[in-house]
Amino acid sequence: MSSLRNSIPSRAHKERSQPSARKKFGLLEKHKDYVQRAKAFHKKEDTLRKLREKAANRNEDEFYFKMVRTKTVDGVHRPESEANKYTQEELMLMKTQDMGYILQKVQSEKKKIERQTASLHSIDNQPANKHVFFAEDREEAKELQSRYSKSEIPFSIDHIPAGIKRKTDRSYKELEARKDRLSQIEKIYMDMAMKKELQKNGRKRKLTEDEIVCPTSQPVYKWRVERKR
Repeated sequence: MSSLRNSIPSRAHKERSQPSARKKFGLLEKHKDYVQRAKAFHKKEDTLRKLREKAANRNEDEFYFKMVRTKTVDGVHRPESEANKYTQEELMLMKTQDMGYILQKVQSEKKKIERQTASLHSIDNQPANKHVFFAEDREEAKELQSRYSKSEIPFSIDHIPAGIKRKTDRSYKELEARKDRLSQIEKIYMDMAMKKELQKNGRKRKLTEDEIVCPTSQPVYKWRVERKR
């Protein structure tokens, strides 16, 4: 019976649209739209009820520091500015920790570059294979020499497989990228060191060309701190 009932075509029930006289009010609200609107309304009601309960049961002696450090502007809580949150000593300590991390990265990159350069150098300068032959007399030695001297083929770069070539080129590109990264990290470290020196107490003056130990390609203004005794 169920298969027979399913075979009979049933009428498609369409939902009623908005009457033409009420077109100005938009689409006609269906039951699913009402359910969604009712859920949102009750959710807002529950939120307001919980807030009223909290306000009614609040502790009048309650205190926390944000009550002092914030203020209300047009009904919105605005915290105080945190521009001077840390003291000068705390800022210097944080800068020192940052410099230590950058220095550690510089040393790590240098070791990686040294290892990769050594591995590529050993690949490029591999010694040729040598075979030692033993002969009973001079005639046999001449025969072996003539036989293998003709069959020897000089080794060239054309005989390297394509896969090894690609891996070697990729390794050289990675080595160049590491060198660029190392130069950038060293520049960041020098800038941080210079800013740290400028924050110290004492009279500052611009160094001459003879006093600059590590000049760079770009003109960098360095300062020396002279402590007051």
